[in-house]
Amino acid sequence: MKIYDLTHTVTGDMPVYPGTEPPCLTVVNTCERDGFRETKLAMFSHTGTHIDSPAHLFAGGKALDAFPAEQFVGRALVVDCRALSEGEPITMAQLAPYGERVHEVDFLLFCLGWDARWGTPDYFGDFPCIDDEVLDVILSGSYKGIGFDVISLDPIGSLTRHSKLLATGALINIENLCNLAPLCGKVVQFACLPLKWQNADGAPARAIAFEE
Repeated sequence: MKIYDLTHTVTGDMPVYPGTEPPCLTVVNTCERDGFRETKLAMFSHTGTHIDSPAHLFAGGKALDAFPAEQFVGRALVVDCRALSEGEPITMAQLAPYGERVHEVDFLLFCLGWDARWGTPDYFGDFPCIDDEVLDVILSGSYKGIGFDVISLDPIGSLTRHSKLLATGALINIENLCNLAPLCGKVVQFACLPLKWQNADGAPARAIAFEE
C-alpha cells in the first residue's frame, strides 16, 4: 500500500487567510528543564489543511464534531485542473474526461498545482474556482465533500460558493490540500480527519490518500 500525505505542516510562518493571525507554537516545557517537552498550540480553526463545516457560515449549522467519523473517509477522484490559467474557472470540461467516475466517488478533489506556491505571495493570487454548473453537479450528487489545493473554495473576499455548499448541511469543504499531482485522474481511498473539538465550525485535519 502506498500512502500519500496531502497535508501541509503547521508552522509559525505558514500562509493564513488574509486577516487571520498565524499559528503560535510555544514550547512551554522542555526535556532539559522539566524532563518532558510540551507545546502550547494557538491557532484559528481554519488554519492550514482544514475542513469547513456548515457551522462555519450558519448559526445552528452542523458542526464537524456532529458528523459521524465515516463522513471523513471514502473514495476520491482527483480532478486535474493544472492546465487552467489564473482566474480561469473550473468547468465541466475538467470533469468530462472522467465520465461516470465523477458520480461514483465520495469526494471530488481538485488539483490546481497551487500548492507549489505555498509560502509565497502568489498563493493568494487569482486561483481558479469551480463555476456554477460544477457546483450544481456537486450539490445534486451524493458526495461527502470536496477539496482543493488552494486557500478557499471562493475567491478571497467572497463566500458565495461556501454558502451554497454548506447550506445543504451534508457536505464538508476541505482547503489547503497538497501533493495531489501524482494522483491526478485516479480514484483513491481518502481520509481527512479533523481535530475533534466541541461545536467545531472548522478544524485542522490530517489528509491522506492511499493506493493498494
